[in-house]
Amino acid sequence: MPAKNAIKTYVEGGYYHIYNRGVEKRSIFKDQQDYKVFLKYLKESLSYPPKPEDIKTIFTLQGENFKGIPRKPKNFHKEISLMAYCLIPNHFHLLIKQEPKDSIERFLKSLLTRYSMFFNKKYQRIGGLFQGPYKAILITDDNYLLHLSRYIHLNPSEYTDNLTETYSSYADYLGLRKTKWVKPDFILNFFNKEIAPEFKKVNSYKDFVENYNKDPVEILGNLTLED
Repeated sequence: MPAKNAIKTYVEGGYYHIYNRGVEKRSIFKDQQDYKVFLKYLKESLSYPPKPEDIKTIFTLQGENFKGIPRKPKNFHKEISLMAYCLIPNHFHLLIKQEPKDSIERFLKSLLTRYSMFFNKKYQRIGGLFQGPYKAILITDDNYLLHLSRYIHLNPSEYTDNLTETYSSYADYLGLRKTKWVKPDFILNFFNKEIAPEFKKVNSYKDFVENYNKDPVEILGNLTLED
């Protein structure tokens, strides 16, 4: 019997909750460098690629200087929009929109392979880093989408009371940071335009995340990370 949410449905223009955790629930982020490298790989995957004239022709690899054009990571800025994310010591959550229906598979393969290679080299380990294949849940309901963003941004509350200083997109949603490769506007527009009737009493996205009177896990049901 396949693991929960292991069977994936890919559609063009679909919104997805992507998540995975370390094998045997072990940490996949052990220090600040690990978090920053994962975010660096996200940035390189989702940002506009640099112009040829801006690419350094002298670069360092394993302590030695080389002249030429370094190998460029795969770029998905036209195919994948990252709407929300959070990184926790032993797992991660991404809320994304894909354009072509095969974008997620190629994007996640590139991102997670790069990070696994970095992690294994740094910590001198071999074998798989993650607990099986990533999970990709197709989101077809706006209400679920909104509560999923809340669930993602509340995830770090197990470790800290200051959600804006976590490795997540929450600070971008509150206007405290502007990350070009994070796209919060679609979700924020539900609050700016009062599109969703049940949020009429919610004054802001911050109020929704921190003070809404329903547990997002109860609302999302089987769309969350399994125990």
